[in-house]
Amino acid sequence: MRGSSGMDWQAWHRDYDDPDSPVSRRLVEVRGRLAALLAEGTAPVRLLSLCSGDGRDTVPVLAAARRPVAAHLVELDPDLAEAARRAAAAADVELEVRTGDAGAGATFADLLPVDLLMLVGVLGNVSDADAEQTIAATASMLRSGGTVLWTRSNRVRAERTHGQDDPAEWVRDRFEAHGLETLDLRVPDLDPWRLGASRLREPSDAPVPERLFSFVR
Repeated sequence: MRGSSGMDWQAWHRDYDDPDSPVSRRLVEVRGRLAALLAEGTAPVRLLSLCSGDGRDTVPVLAAARRPVAAHLVELDPDLAEAARRAAAAADVELEVRTGDAGAGATFADLLPVDLLMLVGVLGNVSDADAEQTIAATASMLRSGGTVLWTRSNRVRAERTHGQDDPAEWVRDRFEAHGLETLDLRVPDLDPWRLGASRLREPSDAPVPERLFSFVR
């Protein structure tokens, strides 16, 4: 969860001020992939973004979408959450921003299941055990055929619990082990981030855990 270990996430977001920073390049890819997913059909969809920050991953895409989207963002930092609300209002986008702990299932349980789940900036900031638990829970959080858009850097911040050289490959494999098909995994030439999209084959009726993850930085 944001803020759990003293990380200044508002300062972290200032890296977006540099259009040539790795996070800015990741932002372009995330927006493009989300736009492509929304363009796949015309039926209304429900979107849930966990640890959504100031909404810059989603708001501009929703503003341009031709498909009805019921969007819900969850962010712990109240200033970032308020910035997302302001951005949505300025773009004339209707969405809900919940100021709360995205690592707690109760924060968003009433919204499940969803068609699109965004785990951008989550799986690289939690332990492998929490990542595994969160990945397993996606089968209960998505509708059949639903998609999770996720990121993971190639950096290892805690003791490695798997044999993959690139942690993103481990994340991809864990999604597949829990019943999600890999649509793609974007690996840039120089930047440390990776962007994946995984689609659920069969939903699970297992309850979402009370605690999915806690941030380790």
